[in-house]
This record gives sequence, C-alpha cells and structure tokens, in this order.
Amino acid sequence: MVTKQKILIVDDDVNIAELIDLYLTKECFQTMMVHDGEEALKVFDTFQPNLILLDLMLPGIDGYQVCREIRAKSNTPIIMLSAKGEIFDKVLGLELGADDYVIKPFDSKELVARVKAVLRRYQPAKQETPGPKAKIVEYPDLIINQTNYSVLYRGQPVDMPPKELELLYFLASSPNQVFTREQLLDHIWGYEYIGDTRTVDVHIKRLREKIKDREPWSLATVWGIGYKFEVR
Repeated sequence: MVTKQKILIVDDDVNIAELIDLYLTKECFQTMMVHDGEEALKVFDTFQPNLILLDLMLPGIDGYQVCREIRAKSNTPIIMLSAKGEIFDKVLGLELGADDYVIKPFDSKELVARVKAVLRRYQPAKQETPGPKAKIVEYPDLIINQTNYSVLYRGQPVDMPPKELELLYFLASSPNQVFTREQLLDHIWGYEYIGDTRTVDVHIKRLREKIKDREPWSLATVWGIGYKFEVR
C-alpha cells in the first residue's frame, strides 16, 4: 500500500484553505488545515507533513516567523502563499528558507503542479542508495554527496535544503564552467518553475553563508553572466 504524502495547509482564509484542500485531496494527498501560525507550529511535529503551504498574513505569529521556526529544526519544503507580489517580499521569503513563492490569487491547478514539482525535488533527500554509483564531489575541506544529500565542510556536516545542495553539487561537478542564472534555474528548478533569476542569487548567498571560500576553490560570481565553481 502506497503511503500518501502529507500536506499541511496554513491559511487564515477558511474558503481558500478548503479550496486547496479539495484539489490536493483529489490528487490523493493527505491534508491537514490550520488557520493561524501558533497552531501550525503545534501540529507540525505530530502531523509530520511532507510539505507546508504557508500563508504569510496570519493572525498572531505571521508566516515569516513560522517559516523561521520550522527552518530552525527541519528542511521540510515550504511553499509560501501571499497577496504580496513585490520582489522584496519574494526575496525575503526565499532567504528565510521557502522553496517556492505563489502569489494570490492563484490557479489551483498551477498550485498543485508546484506542490508536485517541489515534492519531486525533495524526494531524493529521503533516499539513501549507497554503492559504486554514488554522486560525490570532493575538494579540500568540502565533500558534497548528492546520493544521501549530505555536505561535509571542514569535517563537519552542514545542514542544507535539497535545492541548495543540488545547486552546489551541480556547480562543483563542473569546475570553472560558467553557468547563467537561466541555465541554473532550468537545471535545478526545472521547466515547471515559474520564478525569476533572483532565486539563484538568494541560494548562492545562502551557500556562501554556510561554506566559505577555501584554497583552492570558491563560489565565484561572473559579473553580468552568472556563477561558477572556481578551482585554482
């Protein structure tokens, strides 16, 4: 028997929450609805969702704070829902650790497609397939293992959401090759992702906060073009 993937829907608008619930239930997801941030944090540990749909404008604890607190203890994918379409709000959401950002009003079918796309990207993190075909890239003080989704930096494990690790692995697998932001978006996020190139910049910024440049490698910006994993 196939275990249903669980989606936690966090939205104070009951009508919107129920509409999302209807579409996801039709797609054979197991859902739970809550309508404020405090309740979302309470049920997170017990429900153990595979993905969270998180409205930003919540009573009491807002969506940004919920995202911060969940990210402090878990890499569970988060898709933010918001009526705010400004670039600042999108970037802030991504910097806090959201995996996608959907602007209201949204098409329900598109939302379901985004949920499935994020879950597909996250799924490998649940799998550990040791063996000779393990995807590992090694540099001094840095080991990136995409088979079991782990990173060792200076001998210590580094906690990374799947897309950060995939981006780092992709760049490090092709040292000194320059990739445009569009190429990185297409490879890491896939053609289904509807976003802008700032997403790449945000993830590069997060990577640089977690792993500092070391001899003989660095995460280098190629101005006006994109990024490369530079090896000297």
